[in-house]
Amino acid sequence: MWIYIVITIIIIIVIYAFALYNSFVKLNNKVNEAFSTMDVYLKKRWDLIPNIVETVKGYAKYEKDTLKEVVDLRNSAYDSMSDDDKIKTNEKLSMGINKIMALAEAYPDLKANESFRNLINQLTKAEDDIANSRKYYNGVVRIFNNKVEMFPSNIFASIFGYKSKTMFEASANERENIKVEL
Repeated sequence: MWIYIVITIIIIIVIYAFALYNSFVKLNNKVNEAFSTMDVYLKKRWDLIPNIVETVKGYAKYEKDTLKEVVDLRNSAYDSMSDDDKIKTNEKLSMGINKIMALAEAYPDLKANESFRNLINQLTKAEDDIANSRKYYNGVVRIFNNKVEMFPSNIFASIFGYKSKTMFEASANERENIKVEL
């Protein structure tokens, strides 16, 4: 009699473990898919940056440090970066892009340049796409992290080798209010 109870409990635990494993795989795949979607937009922005920098160079000869910082970040080997490195590098890149946008304000001729305006419109569209894909990515990561960190699934997560994923967060500079002076 006791043997049947023990066997039943073991079978229930095994079925639960299989179900949890499958849910971890499913959520992990969703996280990977969400990052891949976001990565497409990050790469699009990544590819726009050299064109913007070259356009700005002609107008902002005295702003070499800002441009150099953005160029150095951009020259990193994007495809060989880990997901976490891509997130960190793109946060720094966002700060550099904000500086370039501020430069455009200081150079009215640059702001009026058709090529620059076109590039900025493309960049703005890419930034909107990145923002939307960040929301989706972070939502999926939150669900995954909850599963990895909450009891009792956290026990099985460690057994199966699943760890919490990094959220894509705004940098401290992105959280600051923008000063508008009229």
